[in-house]
Amino acid sequence: MKSMGYGSRLALVGVIALATTACGSLERLRALRVVKDAHTQYQRGDYEQAIELYGEVLANDPDMVDVYFYLGNSYDQLYRPSQRGERENDQMLELAIDNYITAHDRQPNPILRTLAMQYLIAAFGPDKANEPGKSEPVMRQLIAEDPENPDTYFQLAKLYEDSGLYEESEEILMQVLDMRRDDPAVHMQLAGFYDRNENFEKTIESLKARAAIESDNPEAFYTIGTFYWQKAFRDFRLSDDEEMEYVMLGLDELEKALEINADYVEAITYKNILMRLQANLTDDIDEREALIEEADVLRDRAEELLEQQRSGAAG
Repeated sequence: MKSMGYGSRLALVGVIALATTACGSLERLRALRVVKDAHTQYQRGDYEQAIELYGEVLANDPDMVDVYFYLGNSYDQLYRPSQRGERENDQMLELAIDNYITAHDRQPNPILRTLAMQYLIAAFGPDKANEPGKSEPVMRQLIAEDPENPDTYFQLAKLYEDSGLYEESEEILMQVLDMRRDDPAVHMQLAGFYDRNENFEKTIESLKARAAIESDNPEAFYTIGTFYWQKAFRDFRLSDDEEMEYVMLGLDELEKALEINADYVEAITYKNILMRLQANLTDDIDEREALIEEADVLRDRAEELLEQQRSGAAG
């Protein structure tokens, strides 16, 4: 057989390449057409139909990497925590997890990659797969990829806390504090952690650090006042003197809130409550009656302001 000349071979390569390109273009066009329908079904909440269409998209063009997230989330939406243990239901979550992982691994867009990781963390969470051991490395990886985002640190800290690893949880929160010491939300996260773990002094310390940043926010001081009220009212181990000390500290914080906003209803209400506690702890009858009278005035003022708010809303 006569061998094909160089020019003929080159022409054949060109034809094959053109045919392959045309085929690839047709498949991509088909995928682009189908993905619109898939997104429509996804937005309508018809996740079974969306899954079928997203699968067709990837069969035609597996490089449409955005689709992996939507496919994973469609499976995720079909999962029912109340049916955990049922094979078909659990398979939905497994497929969701697989596609979230693929979405992250193949996605060049850092925003969408992060989103896939966040949904993957949720899929491993207590309401779904309940596999904290698998959540932890995903959170660590997400922190490595986006070290400035405090939300993942908070998630990791809560994961450790829920697992009984309190020192590790506090360590993570302190890392965020070192990065964002002027962020009130970080101090509130720390306050919540210390409150859940019954460390009252550090709870107050964190709340005061937040109030120092938001010195013009009456809610910051009001919140401290409510914590002092809880301590005085609910800690039955306190002596009368200790209880009075917390009552007075709470009143001081509420006064700060009312100096900023004299009509702050919640602060007025708690000042009324704390003054009644103060009265109960006061031995002098005249002083006690004077405190109760002042508390009555505060109660009436709070009711008046609430009525004004209701009238304003109704109008």
